[in-house]
Amino acid sequence: MRFYLLVALVSAIVTFGLAWLIYKLSIRYRLYPKIRERDVHTRPTPRLGGIAMFLGLLGGIAVASQISWFRLVFAEPGQLYAILGSALIIVVIGVADDIYDLSWFTKLAGQILAAGLLAWQGVQIVSLPIGGITVGSSTMSLFITIVAVVLVMNAVNFIDGLDGLVAGVALIANGVFFLYSYLLAQETSPTDYFNLASMVTAVLIGACAGFLPLNFRPAKLFMGDSGAMLVGLLMATSAISVTGQIDPATIGRSQLLPAFLPILLPFAILVIPLLDFTLAVARRLRAGKSPFAADRKHLHHRLLDMGHSHLRAVLIFYSWTAVISFGCLLLFVVQPYWVAFIFLGLGLVVCAVVTLLPLSSRYRRRVAVSHAGQSGAVSLPEPPLAANPDPEESPS
Repeated sequence: MRFYLLVALVSAIVTFGLAWLIYKLSIRYRLYPKIRERDVHTRPTPRLGGIAMFLGLLGGIAVASQISWFRLVFAEPGQLYAILGSALIIVVIGVADDIYDLSWFTKLAGQILAAGLLAWQGVQIVSLPIGGITVGSSTMSLFITIVAVVLVMNAVNFIDGLDGLVAGVALIANGVFFLYSYLLAQETSPTDYFNLASMVTAVLIGACAGFLPLNFRPAKLFMGDSGAMLVGLLMATSAISVTGQIDPATIGRSQLLPAFLPILLPFAILVIPLLDFTLAVARRLRAGKSPFAADRKHLHHRLLDMGHSHLRAVLIFYSWTAVISFGCLLLFVVQPYWVAFIFLGLGLVVCAVVTLLPLSSRYRRRVAVSHAGQSGAVSLPEPPLAANPDPEESPS
C-alpha cells in the first residue's frame, strides 16, 4: 500500500506545482477564453489544468517504474504505453478545444482514436465475471470497449461545470475504486497484488488531489476539456482492466453478489456523470439538436436554479458519489449484505432530502406570502430566483 501512496503523492506534488506554474503563465500571457453564456463563473479563468494533470500522471508512473514491486506492470508495457498514448491524444484534443473551440465532430473523432488505441493494444472488455460470459468476438469486444470509453469520457466532461466538481467527484470515486481493486488483487493474487488498474487509479487520485486546491471555490484554474476527458479516460481504463480478475469457477452462491462488482462498481462511481449524460442526450435529441450541443440544463445548473449555492451544489455531488460508491464497496467487504443496503438506503434518503430542501423552503415562503395576503398584511413579493443565488460568492 505504501508504494501506491508514494506514486500518488508524487503525482499530486508534480500536478500541484505545474498547475500553479500554468496558472501564473496563463494570467501573465492572458491564456484564457471569454466567458460563455452557459458558464457559471463571472471572471475569465485559464482552462489548461489538464496539462498539469497529465504531466503529474507521468511523474507518478515514472517513479512507479523504478519500484521493483511494480515489475509485472512494466514487464510487458504495451498496455501502459497505449494508455499513455491515448491520454496524450485526449490532452492534445482537449487543449485545442479549450483554445480554439473545436467542433463536436472533431472532438468525437479524437475520442474514438484514443479509445481505439487502447482497445487495439489489449485494454478491452473481453469477458464478464458472471458465469464465465465472454464477449462474442474480437470485433465486438473492440466495438464495446470503444463505446464504453467514449461514453465515460463524455459523461465526466458533461459534469465539469462548477469549481472543484470533477476533481472532487473523481477523487472520491477513484479512492473507492482503488480500495476495491487493491482488495480484489489481494484476494485473487495474494503473492503479488501490484497491478495496472490499481497503479493507474493511484496516480489519477494523486493528480486530482494535487489539482483540487487550485480548482476549488473560487477556482484559479480549470482542468478544461483536456483534464475532464483525461479523468474519464483513465477511470474507464481502470474499470476495464479490473474486469475479469475474479475467476467465475471459484465463486460460490455466497460470493455471487461480489462477483457483480467489477461491473456494478464502475457504474456506481459514475452514476451521476452517466445520469447527466443520458438526460442531456435525450433532451437535445428531443429538441432536434446534436447530442453534443452545449446548453445550460445540466444537473449542476439545475441545482443552482433550485436555490443551492455554488459550494452547496458541489458538496451535494460529492455526497451522492460518496454514498453510492462506499455503499457498493461495502457489498464486497462487509457481511451480512443488509448492512451495506441499510447504509445505501439511509445515505440516499439523506442526500435526497438535502438536494430537495430548497424546494420546500420556496413552498413555505409561498404559503407564508399567501397567508399574509389573506390576512391583509402587506408583504414584499418574493424575489426571482437567480441562477447563482449565493450572495457571498466571489467570481471564479
